Amino acid sequence: MTPLVFLPGMMCDERLFAPQIKELSKQREVHFSQISDYESISELASVILNNTPPVFALAGLSMGGIVAMEILSQAPERVERLALLDTNPLAELPEVAKQRQPQIDAIKKGHLKEIIRDEMKPNYLFDGVRKTEILKLCMDMALDIGPDVFIRQSIALRERVDQKNTLRSYKGPALVLCGRHDVLCPLERHELMHTLLENSKLKIIEDAGHLPTLEQPKITTIALASWLEDT
Repeated sequence: MTPLVFLPGMMCDERLFAPQIKELSKQREVHFSQISDYESISELASVILNNTPPVFALAGLSMGGIVAMEILSQAPERVERLALLDTNPLAELPEVAKQRQPQIDAIKKGHLKEIIRDEMKPNYLFDGVRKTEILKLCMDMALDIGPDVFIRQSIALRERVDQKNTLRSYKGPALVLCGRHDVLCPLERHELMHTLLENSKLKIIEDAGHLPTLEQPKITTIALASWLEDT
């Protein structure tokens, strides 16, 4: 059975996928790869390729999806199937890129908690019953990961390239999944990816924002399990 590799979003760790790892690891080998050590999406992808099985199923959320697309660009023959969750295939917009440096400057002055609290967390979640609990987890993950990683990930995201052609060329089974209320990576980005990927299914998770793996874990896990069985 093909191993599964999970890639997390910015300032997230394996807790982002805890419900999915718990369930899916009952039936297959599941790996988690952190994306924290380099300022380049290309370098992050290369390191993951050097530390994963020869062929694998690949699932990335947000920044993890961006790295997943770069892995696909570098070694499409190794990605047996692809799941892109709440992510974006486009290069960074100039107006978004301009916001990165003030955040980096604030982080260097010791304001990681404030940046996560005031500028990032408000965009994460749908207003569900577990919102407070999940936001606390997001803060815990970010503080555990630390300011240096925030800076490296910000630079990597700012410098990323457009991956539309990468998706156009991929023929394997693909899942494009997003929360209905994702503000950071809205539905139209996922409709675009679904159109570009020849053999893809689009799954929209109701009552979820940018982190459906935590907001609607059971539904998200079912969608991933179905994708793993697609031919």
